[in-house]
Amino acid sequence: MGIIISQSFKNTITTYLGFAIGALNTLYLYVFFISDVHYGLISFMLSTANIMMPLLAFGVHNTIIKFYTTFKTKNSLNSFLTLMLFLPLALIIPTGLIGIFAYDAIAGALSQKNAIIGDYVWYIYFAAIAMAYFEVFFAWSKTQMQTVFGNFMKEVFPRIGVTVLLFCVYFEWFSVETYIAGVVGIYGLRMLIMMFYAFTIRLPVFKFNKVDRLSSILKYSFLIIIAGSIATVILDIDSFMLGLYIPIEKVAYYGVAIYIATVIVVPSRAMQQILQPLTAKYLNENNKGALEDLYVRSSQTLFIIGGLIFLLIVLNINSLYETIPPQFSGGLYVVFLVSMAKLYDCLMGCNNVILFNSDYYRIVLLFGVILTILTIGLNMIFIPMYGINGSAFATFLAVTFYNSIKIYFVKRKFNMMPFTMDTGKASLLIIVLIGAFYFWEFPFHPLVNIALKSILITLVYVGFVFNMNVSEDISAMLRKYLRLK
Repeated sequence: MGIIISQSFKNTITTYLGFAIGALNTLYLYVFFISDVHYGLISFMLSTANIMMPLLAFGVHNTIIKFYTTFKTKNSLNSFLTLMLFLPLALIIPTGLIGIFAYDAIAGALSQKNAIIGDYVWYIYFAAIAMAYFEVFFAWSKTQMQTVFGNFMKEVFPRIGVTVLLFCVYFEWFSVETYIAGVVGIYGLRMLIMMFYAFTIRLPVFKFNKVDRLSSILKYSFLIIIAGSIATVILDIDSFMLGLYIPIEKVAYYGVAIYIATVIVVPSRAMQQILQPLTAKYLNENNKGALEDLYVRSSQTLFIIGGLIFLLIVLNINSLYETIPPQFSGGLYVVFLVSMAKLYDCLMGCNNVILFNSDYYRIVLLFGVILTILTIGLNMIFIPMYGINGSAFATFLAVTFYNSIKIYFVKRKFNMMPFTMDTGKASLLIIVLIGAFYFWEFPFHPLVNIALKSILITLVYVGFVFNMNVSEDISAMLRKYLRLK
């Protein structure tokens, strides 16, 4: 776990830096610098681009990681990497041609409820391309066990860019329309920077020879498109479908609530960057002992850290909503529901990585297709009934069902479970602290109240986690950095 802890710690720091900048953008700059309509438009555009990203990437960002360690000669490896660089074009070009000939139909379908969307369809396409190739180049660097710079570019760079653009709008240096184009430009620039970095780590040597196991690689890439699309659909289909059912400014209210809840999975996102190549390596080497240890430890570590963040969000959410315009407080229940779903994601550890890099990914894709249909159906039922709260409830049900199936499947096929007695201790601690602190508020300004309450909760939580030795890795880190015996 040495390289995992080291790079995960660095990735967590950069990811939280990105989320802190994003929180400034999401909770305050977006809210006060541009209209709710344009805020909702940006949320819709980026969510839709994220949904398209796995398709346009052709699953290459996962395929590189899975098969990289299976090539033993330079020629075969270079031929494989050459294929990976050009394969996304097999879907990017046809998708663009469809967009050219069917633009009016696509724009009309997306803008039935909100006419403003129709003018920005091409922006979505170009943002999706930039996101897709960024992930390809990031995966390229992951194969060399280098994840920190890529994580910085993924989490921090675009948010800093958005901050600068928002201030430009505020000082009237350019219009909101230029700002929206600038956001797409930031994602394009990020892709180019990541490409140059990846190629400095390993310069591509273009070889157009026949690739070994080409059939297996293409089959995996094609099927992993579905897997990646499923994972993205669960994350972003709610914002997309809200834009089709309700006024677009309410998508902005939902986006704020989702952003708050997403902070819980920051450590998971950071750790997954290094877990991916290591898990693929253990699977390719058939090292079940190391894989099981990685599964349990990653679950324990992420659940404990995610549990603390969950507590800080849920126990401070009322005070936080007092600091932003009142119309955004309609997302309170969204925060609760999505936060619980995100905490369950933390509990999964490296479950997703195991499944998508194993020989069982095909059956998991079947589960995912069923789940996607279920997610869309639940959103169609609950959004018209309950608006943004209905979408959050649909997301919570879908994630809970999907994660439970995946845990059961890994248990059935690998005879591994991420849960231990320590998982129960951490769960009980979280429940007790919610009961103890939810109705307790300091009689001060909301921000002061959040700071004081967060310090108290953190001290109590960390103290119990350390004394109960819930996680050996976390206890070791506390001893190291706090110089405890």
